[in-house]
Amino acid sequence: MAVFTEVSFEEAADLLSQLGLGQLQSLQGCAGGIENTNYFADTDQGQWVLTVFERLSFEQLPFYLHLMKHLAGRGIPVPDPQAAPLARKGQAGSGPILHRLKGKPAAVVNRLQGASELMPQRHHCSALGEMLARMHLAGGDFEMRQPNLRGLAWWNETVPVVLPYLDEAQKALIGSELAYQNHIAAQSAYRSLPRGPVHADLFRDNVMFVGEGQQARLCGLFDFYFAGCDSYLFDLAVCLNDWCIDLGTGVQDPDRAGALVAAYHAVRPLSAQERRLLPAMQRAGALRFWTSRLWDYHLPRQASVLKPHDPSHFERVLRQCVQEPLSLDLVPA
Repeated sequence: MAVFTEVSFEEAADLLSQLGLGQLQSLQGCAGGIENTNYFADTDQGQWVLTVFERLSFEQLPFYLHLMKHLAGRGIPVPDPQAAPLARKGQAGSGPILHRLKGKPAAVVNRLQGASELMPQRHHCSALGEMLARMHLAGGDFEMRQPNLRGLAWWNETVPVVLPYLDEAQKALIGSELAYQNHIAAQSAYRSLPRGPVHADLFRDNVMFVGEGQQARLCGLFDFYFAGCDSYLFDLAVCLNDWCIDLGTGVQDPDRAGALVAAYHAVRPLSAQERRLLPAMQRAGALRFWTSRLWDYHLPRQASVLKPHDPSHFERVLRQCVQEPLSLDLVPA
């Protein structure tokens, strides 16, 4: 959520007015991510998030925005893209949810309440597992299709680009893991995994909770701009790799992992093939984020606010996934 494109108060105020969202009172750029420009925009009618998209095109964005609209309409607590009211008398419904600002695609969504839990406990992981499964089921009838743009094809293209920045041990690890994931993807068991729209980036800072301790309630999922159609298992694995590990070492916490998987399984039961391939998908998730962080770290773009993530974190996670894969005893039969 870095600021790549400077948006003036007047420009933001004009867009919010066109959308019927009230008079702008404050505008603040957001730091924390690395893909899009984000501003918190407060008006006399509510709190909003204004996003200017830096990499995604006008052609790609309808998938993400309409997926969020679809999920919000089915009771999943996600940001709801705002549309301009149709102007002509007698018209029903509303206008487009994709807008243009500074010549770039833009969107405005409601700002979720609550706060991210950056030190999740077992009950947080259980709540996430349940909500992730609900989200997968709710998206099952979403008709638009777009591949996961940071999937295997992207790994195959990007790993050679980042190789010059790695030492020999790192080159060996990333090369062998890429070969392994290509091998897994060629298997019929992998190709038959249940698939649909997935978030693909549901880290702990993309989830909101209200309440304290055991009373904490999951109240929001956001940042869907890496979403795409992929295996549901990959989405689950990405969550395990962030919510259920020690951040310093990448070592997995079996108690949190077991809670997350059990809660997911209670809502959308995992098949025998999914149970067997979950450790491989954890490795896939670690490879995906190690590769993207290497790319962002060594080949950065200019931004007013930019905090690139440390690539070595997911190198450690990948090594742990290879050396000590998730025990299938934790996966409900």
